[in-house]
Formats: sequence, structure tokens, C-alpha cells
Amino acid sequence: MRRNPGERGHNPDLRSPSCSIRATAVRVCVTSVNNQNLSQRDQAVIWHPCTQMKDHEVLPVIPIRRGHGVWLEDFDGKRYLDAISSWWVNLFGHANPYINAAVRGQLETLEHVLLAGFTHEPAVCLAERLLSLAPVGLTRCFYADNGSSAIEVALKMSFHYWLNAGQARKTRFVTLANSYHGETLGALAVGDVDLYKKTYAPLLMTAITAPSPDCYNLERGESWAEHSTRKFLEMESILAEHADEVCAVIVEPLVQCAGSMRMYDPVYLTRLREACDRYGVHLIADEIAVGFGRTGTLFACEQAGITPDFLCLSKGITGGYLPLSAVLTRDRIYQAFYGDYTAQKAFLHSHSYTGNALACTAGLATLDLFEKDDVLKRNRVLSGVMAEATKSFSDHPHVAEVRQTGMILAIEMVKDKLTREPYDWRERRGLTVYRHGLERGVLLRPLGNVVYFMPPYVITPEEIGFMAEVAFEGIQRATAH
Repeated sequence: MRRNPGERGHNPDLRSPSCSIRATAVRVCVTSVNNQNLSQRDQAVIWHPCTQMKDHEVLPVIPIRRGHGVWLEDFDGKRYLDAISSWWVNLFGHANPYINAAVRGQLETLEHVLLAGFTHEPAVCLAERLLSLAPVGLTRCFYADNGSSAIEVALKMSFHYWLNAGQARKTRFVTLANSYHGETLGALAVGDVDLYKKTYAPLLMTAITAPSPDCYNLERGESWAEHSTRKFLEMESILAEHADEVCAVIVEPLVQCAGSMRMYDPVYLTRLREACDRYGVHLIADEIAVGFGRTGTLFACEQAGITPDFLCLSKGITGGYLPLSAVLTRDRIYQAFYGDYTAQKAFLHSHSYTGNALACTAGLATLDLFEKDDVLKRNRVLSGVMAEATKSFSDHPHVAEVRQTGMILAIEMVKDKLTREPYDWRERRGLTVYRHGLERGVLLRPLGNVVYFMPPYVITPEEIGFMAEVAFEGIQRATAH
């Protein structure tokens, strides 16, 4: 059994956060904190996201005291390798010294100011740099403060563009089966994962759903490119029939992350861009999860050689430090809203923390790290190490597929390998993998029966080997009966 690479003693640079609030008007935190008492206090006051809280009666939440690199440490000193980048946001490790220093410096000058009628250097600099790195043709940056909000901005902006252009009939959106774009009502409406959407269906606008191009169900002898091209024919038919009422098509380029990490070929995006141009429909690229190097290029759209009309970014934009999102768009869309006040064409959408100075500074530091460390080149090596570490997984009798796009790798567990019959979701086999991972010191959070890796880019080959070993053990345990 490989030793947990985190079992090397405490890093002297990791300092426990203090609870010594001294203002007399503020209640002071308890001075003695451990896993048990913080977990109990949590259970008394916090409602956790994406969680059935009753589960925590038998599986307590894990209090984290500090982080360093790919590791998280609880109050008992146990360490956990963050194999999923804390919900896909962390790019360069926890407590990264470079990002720390940048945010600390900004904190001394300006923490936040409204971005209506005011501006600040971090917001301007980050917009300039994002637009210089993005696909050619994107010239304007609109800030929001989380991924779902970015989707709402893009949907509203697309609809409003057509309204300002005198095409009021364009009110609908086309989405892909198995897609996910966030939890707010507009974002849910253009998603297609029932687990999140079904309950709120009565509140949602109705999107037009095209078949997903994901390559899990390839026909025998068919390549990814051939499969994704064949699936595009149905999208083409939808656009031909509904173009006059459709504002935009929204897709997650290359990987449908919350949709079980299903993947497809860039040729689909190339064909989609051509069709959107031909039918007069916007293309919204939701790169909230797949942007900033996750797929092997800085932006996934690069692999298809396309420029969307709206590029939605969040998660890794600040290296996992602070909430921020951005929607990049074209000048012709910006110009459709530009006019005299009395024309009432302005885009009246706002968030209180839009363009937060601390978040923008973290974003600038994150882009610095990409440049100075040649991260994309290093990631190509690391993605090869992940592929090699999981090479044997395909031989497992209950693994249907091991698929990978850049620094995202997924392993799909099934009841029957030959027919690909899935396990009943109520058996919660992914939960078995999760619990085993925690026992061994790895944070794995499967999507149903799909175990996946999306680690910070500072992970080492040794740590990848340990991560893969623990995942395989978890899969063995989860499929043993």
C-alpha cells in the first residue's frame, strides 16, 4: 500500500487561523477547537449546499483548519488530497504564496467599490488581460460574482440584444441533453440534469433540448469525431426549424462536467459555430468549469478554433480564492445597448460585488502564474501521468470507461460492463468511494457512479499515483457486491 504523501509531518509555513476577535462588541470565538466540537456547532447552524443534511447524522462534516498545495488538514492533523480542486475552483493549490501576497497587498489599498460610475485598476487590468487571451473577436468584459450569475447575464444579454435589434420573437434557448449551467432559475432552465432541475420545473422557461454529442455511447468502430459529427445533425435540424424564435445555443465546450463528466469532440463546436452564423443565432460557451487550462488549452473553445458570442468564465478565474465571474462578448453586441439614456437600451443588470477589487487581484495573480510557470506545458505532462496511473482501470469488470480531456479524467462504474447497465442510483456506490477516500486521505466526490479527478495543477506525479491508488481501492470496495 502506497503511503499517503501527506503523512510527512506539519509544514511549518501553515499557521492556524486565529479566533481572537478582540472588539468588545463582537462575540469571541471559542479558543479551543477540534473536529468534534466544530462539527457539532456546524450542524446546529449551517445548511450545506447540494447535501441531504440527514446524511451527516452518520457521516459528520469534516472541519478544515488549513490548506497547503493540494492538501487540506483537519483539526486532528489528518490530511486530505484535494482531488477535485474544492469543486473545481482551485488551480494552484491552497494558500498559494503568490496569490496570497497579491491579495494581501490589495487589501491594504482597496477592498471593494461599486462598479457603477466608478472603476479601479484591478478590474480594468483583469478585463484587458482576459480579452487579450480569449478567442479573437471578444472585446468587452461584463463582471458578475459567480458562475450561475454569469449564465444569467449571457441569457439576458442575448435576449435583450435581439429585442434591441427589433427581433422580439427571439425568446428561446437551445441546450444540450445532460447539460448543466447552474442553480439559479435561468441557468436551471437551460440545463438538463433532472437531479437539479425537475423539482423546479414549474418555475422555469422551456428550453429546446438537442441530443448530447457525448461519446460514451459510440457505435462500434466509430471515432469521437465521427460520433460528435453525427450527433450534430439533430442540432442542425433544430436550428433550421426554430431559428426565428431562438436567441442562442448554450453549451459546455468539450466536457459536460456535472453531467457525469461526459466528453465530446471539438468538431461539434466547429460545426455549431458555423450553423449559428448561418441561422442568425448566438453561441454561448459556458467555460465556467472547463476554462483556465482544464481541457489542455487555456479555453476549451481554442481546440475547435472558434469564438463564441458570449464566453462565461468563473471558478478558476481567481485560482479558487474569491467569488468572481466574467462574461466576455463582442463589440456588435455591446453596441446594440449603446445609446442615449432616453432610448432605454441599457443593460440594467447588476450585482453588489461586481468586479470586486480583491477578487480581480486574485484573478490577475492567477494569470501571472499561468505565464511565468508555463502551466499548460506542465499540465500536458501531468495529464499523461494521470492517464498512465489509471491505465489498468479499464480492465476492471465494473468499469465501463475511463475518459480524459486534459486535466479532467473520469471513471464510470457500471453494473454490467458488456451492456453498460448502470447501478441503481439508490445504492449510492459513489458514496462508498467517497468514504473510502476520506479514510485514506483523499477527497473524492463522485458524480453518482462516476469517479473523477480534477486536481490542482500543482499536484506531483507521486500524489497522482496515490490519488489513483485510493480511487481504485474505492471502486473495488463499491463494486464488491
